[in-house]
Amino acid sequence: MDVGGGAGVVGDNPTSAVKQFTHAMWRRYQHFLDKSTPLVLYRWIFLSVITLIYALRVYVVQGYYIITYGLGIYILQLLIAFLSPNVDPEIQDIREGPNLPTRGSDEFRPFVRRLPEFKFWHSLTKAFCFAFVLTFFSVFDVPVFWPILLFYWLVLFISTMKRQILHMVKYKYVPFTFGKQRYSGKKAASTDDTSTARP
Repeated sequence: MDVGGGAGVVGDNPTSAVKQFTHAMWRRYQHFLDKSTPLVLYRWIFLSVITLIYALRVYVVQGYYIITYGLGIYILQLLIAFLSPNVDPEIQDIREGPNLPTRGSDEFRPFVRRLPEFKFWHSLTKAFCFAFVLTFFSVFDVPVFWPILLFYWLVLFISTMKRQILHMVKYKYVPFTFGKQRYSGKKAASTDDTSTARP
């Protein structure tokens, strides 16, 4: 009997083999996520393909509307977190007084999201994959009149986005970077300017 607990004994344990396998799979998954971080366009194309596959599955089966409704509510929650600042100016005003720049001479503070773009994409991808798997279990196919769910989701979406847009207007922030002016620093002097400056 080996009391010392040698290295060979640990490998014989079935739970140890399962832990090693799950750890190896987790490391591969994390490696894939790390490699995909700078590939923004390809990540969103991948998510679009998964979304299309899910939509086709629901359309072909003509069911699982409750899962789709729950997925829509979750997407709305993620979207609001994606469009919201990390520190809510309304709460910050109550605690510390106004902190956002109100004049052109005030310090510029970049917009920091509550939910970063990568986490937004990753959460959406996981949600669509999870919902797709749920469509293979008939227990989740609850018969409902789907137009009512769609109407209720649209009312919820419009009212929530209206509130979010009013919040953006009130505190003067824009959660998107495209269309904003970018500063690249001083421009190098052209050759025409240097040739005329010489005596």
